[in-house]
Amino acid sequence: MFTGIIEEIGKIKRVSLSGKSGSLEIAANVVLEGTKIGDSIAVNGVCLTVTSLSEASFTADVMAETLRRSSLGSLRAGSSVNLERAMSAQGRFGGHIVSGHIDGTGKISKMKKEENAVWVFIEAKAEILSLIIEKGSVAIDGISLTVVSVTDSEFSVSVIPHTSKETTLLSKKAGDFVNLENDIVAKYVQKLLGSSISPVTTSQADEKILNWLKS
Repeated sequence: MFTGIIEEIGKIKRVSLSGKSGSLEIAANVVLEGTKIGDSIAVNGVCLTVTSLSEASFTADVMAETLRRSSLGSLRAGSSVNLERAMSAQGRFGGHIVSGHIDGTGKISKMKKEENAVWVFIEAKAEILSLIIEKGSVAIDGISLTVVSVTDSEFSVSVIPHTSKETTLLSKKAGDFVNLENDIVAKYVQKLLGSSISPVTTSQADEKILNWLKS
């Protein structure tokens, strides 16, 4: 389990893909402290298992399902990535519950500066948007962020200077893809309501919830 609070920005040293799977070697510093083979590290929000370690890097395997669901397949040597170790029992829960299991990708449509913050607008599929609510939580490339607004085609978040400095999000541009993970509580609620069988829009999801509460 992760919190969505990025510990450092790492660099891809090597991408080895064969067919629909492969491995990544990532240069890092902070996340290597206390890490051993078999531990989990979130790379741009994707939970990966450490398979080998050196003094300045770690390697992780990437399976076909991960490449289908995420944007990891677009990484190249030199790419910057957000890194976070799995949460320790003694750690602070600064973000929200993040599993590292990506639900899909979204595409940045635009960015807009407002005072000391930058609004980032992200287009996503209906099944992802149906689980996003205003002022709720979403993980974008592993970053725990608060949703500012949501429509039936996109949602937005507002990025403060600290998040900009400590993550890769604002180094991206319109048209770039990002990994998205919905709030795990919302996914269980959707399962309970039975709406996971067919994707619904945000307005349809709101109507389903109201009808369920009335019943």
